Amino acid sequence: MRVLFLGDIVGRPGREAVAGEMRRLREELALDVALANAENASGGLGLKPDEARRLLDSGLDVLTSGNHIWKYREIQDYMPRTTRLLRPANYPQGAPGSGLGVYSAGGGVSYAVLNLQGRTYMEALECPFRTADALLAQVPEDVRVILVDFHAEATSEKIAMAYHLAGRVSAVLGTHTHVQTSDARILRDAHGQGHTAALTDLGMCGPEESILGMEAAPILSRFLTGMPTRFRVAGGAVLLEGALLRIDEGTGRAQSIEIFRRRLI
Repeated sequence: MRVLFLGDIVGRPGREAVAGEMRRLREELALDVALANAENASGGLGLKPDEARRLLDSGLDVLTSGNHIWKYREIQDYMPRTTRLLRPANYPQGAPGSGLGVYSAGGGVSYAVLNLQGRTYMEALECPFRTADALLAQVPEDVRVILVDFHAEATSEKIAMAYHLAGRVSAVLGTHTHVQTSDARILRDAHGQGHTAALTDLGMCGPEESILGMEAAPILSRFLTGMPTRFRVAGGAVLLEGALLRIDEGTGRAQSIEIFRRRLI
């Protein structure tokens, strides 16, 4: 199975770039599955239902999210009506939607996606490690390919999650910081065999000349003066960043992981 998982989509530039390129990427990269984190796809913060639908219609199979997903109230009504948009599974009971989904990649092959959120320097949610343990027990035994989006701030927490799940899932991929890391690797299972692809952060799909997808000037002003400023999504060339994975469908073992990075003018 060939999988492309894109990092955080930022605002209109990232959203339109992903939507415009996705069908071409599916053909060019011979993708079986395409996913992206979309929690910042609307205005650089949050996700509107109409824009979630457009991204899914463009060729993405599943959207994951994180701590900004609740910015637009209407997403709370939309999320229970679709299985293709996930929110972090370790939100307390009663939060709309789900953090775990099982999907078909065609040809009788199924895969699971688990969305989790870290706690270091973020909201105090339920423990993501124990939540992962509990939800993995609910994945049907015949589903071998399991992809994890761990939306977290601290690199140490992301790497810890990768080791915690090594040998039990196909990939643990970090999101949230919008800065792509260079530590793509495959972790070994308890028998010493390569099994779980890991990357601390997928990066972002958003404006290249920016600070995390936002115009630099207001953010610089905030750093220099300490005064609040309104952040605005930047323009110009867009980067599409993420990871390209090859996974054995029968065992769930990751066979390769490559950094994906493409510049669109």
